[in-house]
Amino acid sequence: MEFDERIAALATKVKNQAGSIGTEEATKNAFVMPFISTILGYDVFDPLEVVPEFVADVGTKRGEKVDYAIMRNGEVQILIECKVSKGDLRIEHASQLFRYFATTNARIAALTNGVVWQFYTDLDAPNRMDEKPFLVLDLSDVDDTLIPEIKKLSKDSFDLDSIISAAEELKYVGALKREIAAQFRDPSDEWVKFFTQRVYEGMFTAKVREQFTGIVMKASAQFLNERINDRLKLALGAGRTSDFVPDADPAAIASEPVAREDISRDTEIETTLEELEGYQIVKAIACGEVKPQRITHRDAKSYFAVLLDDNNRKPLARLHFNGRQKYLGLLDENKDETRHPIESLDEIYEHAGEIREAVTRYA
Repeated sequence: MEFDERIAALATKVKNQAGSIGTEEATKNAFVMPFISTILGYDVFDPLEVVPEFVADVGTKRGEKVDYAIMRNGEVQILIECKVSKGDLRIEHASQLFRYFATTNARIAALTNGVVWQFYTDLDAPNRMDEKPFLVLDLSDVDDTLIPEIKKLSKDSFDLDSIISAAEELKYVGALKREIAAQFRDPSDEWVKFFTQRVYEGMFTAKVREQFTGIVMKASAQFLNERINDRLKLALGAGRTSDFVPDADPAAIASEPVAREDISRDTEIETTLEELEGYQIVKAIACGEVKPQRITHRDAKSYFAVLLDDNNRKPLARLHFNGRQKYLGLLDENKDETRHPIESLDEIYEHAGEIREAVTRYA
C-alpha cells in the first residue's frame, strides 16, 4: 500500500470511529499507535524505536512523562503528546512537550488528539519549541499537499534537514490557509473593511460595514463556487467519456447569474461548501444531457437535493453529507432511493451513468 493510501485508510478509520472514542487511552490505541506504526513506520512494540511514557526529569519536575518518544540510533527524534480525540487541541496541552523539548535532542514534537496532528520545531529560538505548529494534519479533512511533508517524518524517509528547512514556509503557508478559511466562514471587521475600501468610495461607517459584511460573504462564496466550476471543467475535459458532450457553452456553468442563484438561494438551512461542491459535480455530469441552467438545488434538514427544472418531482441526486458517513442518494424510476456511501466527492463520478440516465428520464 502506498504512503498516501495508508493515510487515506487511517483517515477513514478516524472518521468512522472518532465519535465512539471517549478516553485518552482509547485514542492512543485506536488512532495514535496506528499512526506511529502504519504512517510513520515505527514498531510501537520495539522500545528501541518507540518509548511509551517517556520520562526525562526536568529541573524540579520529577516523574513527568511524554506519551511517546520516537528513537533513532539511541537518540530522541520525535516527542508525541496525546489528548482525547473528542477534545480540541490547545497550546496549554503541550506543557510537557515544551519542557522536554529543551532537554532532549528532539527537533520535532507532535501534539495530537488522534484526529488532528500538530507538529512543532524550534524556528523561533534554538532548542525552544515554537508556540505555533509548522504543520497541521487533520485526518478528518486531509490536505493532500501535506502528504510529502508527513512522509519526511517516516522511518524510511526521515530527513530532518529537509523538514527543518521547509518548516518555516510550511508554518506560515498553513497558518495563512487556516486564517483565510476562517475569514471565508466568518469575516472579521478588518477583512470586510479591506475589501470594501477597494470597491466603495464612501466612508466606512458602521452602517456600511453592516451592509458589506453580507456582500463580502456572498462574493466570497460565489468566488469559491466559480473556482470549483473551473476545476470541474478541467477534470471533465481530461477524463470525459466519448458519450459526454455538453450541448451548452461550458462558460455558462460559471456565469454570474447561475452562480448567484446557486449561492444565494433563500433557505433556513445552512448550506455547506462541501454540499455545493458535490452539487457542482452532479451538475457538470448532467450538463451532458441538458443546459446547465436547468440544474438547480434545494437544501433540507435531512439532505441536499439536486433537481431538474427546480422541480422536486425530478430529483437527480440527494447528498446526505450531514453525518460522519457521506452518502450519494440516487432514485430509480419509481422514486425509490438507493444510498451509496462515499468517502470523497470524486466518487460521485463513478455514478455518472445513473445521473445522466435520471436526467434523460425526466427531460
